[in-house]
Amino acid sequence: MKKILLPFILLLVLVISACSNEASSKEDTTSDKKESKTITYQSETGPIEVPANPKRVILLSGFTGNVIDLGVNVVGVDVWSKNNPTFETELKEVEEVSDENLEKIIELEPDLIIGLSNIKNIDKLSKIAHTVTYTWGKVDYLTQHIEIGKLLNKEKEALAWVEDFKKQAATAGEEIRAKIGEEATVTVIESYGKDLYVFGDNWARGTEILYQAMKLKMPEKVKEVALSTGYYTLSAEVLPEYAGDYIVLSKYSDADTSFQETETYKNIPAVKNNHVFEFNGNGASFSDPVTLEKQLKFFKESFLGN
Repeated sequence: MKKILLPFILLLVLVISACSNEASSKEDTTSDKKESKTITYQSETGPIEVPANPKRVILLSGFTGNVIDLGVNVVGVDVWSKNNPTFETELKEVEEVSDENLEKIIELEPDLIIGLSNIKNIDKLSKIAHTVTYTWGKVDYLTQHIEIGKLLNKEKEALAWVEDFKKQAATAGEEIRAKIGEEATVTVIESYGKDLYVFGDNWARGTEILYQAMKLKMPEKVKEVALSTGYYTLSAEVLPEYAGDYIVLSKYSDADTSFQETETYKNIPAVKNNHVFEFNGNGASFSDPVTLEKQLKFFKESFLGN
């Protein structure tokens, strides 16, 4: 009996093993299909097929903080993002690339490339990986994050962040206005190179938070020159004309700040009253979740002292 059963048992083991291998093979195939699945994203230039679960994203014109916030892997970024101290930790191992360095981009094997509509070699980039571009300022900063969320198949997460941020910023705005007064004005100035700029309400440097989300007031003089254009270049001599009750000063590390040593600057009421809040200009030109959260914290500490 034992001699009869032994060959039968061996045959049964072989059949089960074969079935198991076939099932495993089917699972692997299904897994590969899932990895290669795409979704249709309605971009500015029309519908485009993009990865449903992108694994290797290259950013050529900002949007870095948007992608980082949504937890998607970044393998290459533009020089401004790479040198941005805000992303120093997140981008430590990420390569710097440009729209002209196609060989480097190919080496990084991206499955999605994101940039502004004015980048070079869009046709060539599109042959390397799915490429999506945006026009700067076409939508507001919060809508832009939602669009990035749609692109990365993470719209729900993007919407949740937007709602939470709006609530936090609105609450902070109420507290700040209660402390400084509803009519108090704030001017956002930047020192870059040898130039000085004032900004409207949608040109980064915290302007979206201060004017849109917190509803703080902009001096009328600044409205006249910067609200529609976004920014305005001025000289140190006329700075007092544009200074509000409070000044938020974005300073680049290599900027000429000699204007701060002049009597003209020192006699500005906001300066005399210690109502000037300075922060690092390097990285201030971004309006993504990572940057905005740090700026919101800075403004709360500056205005409220907490």
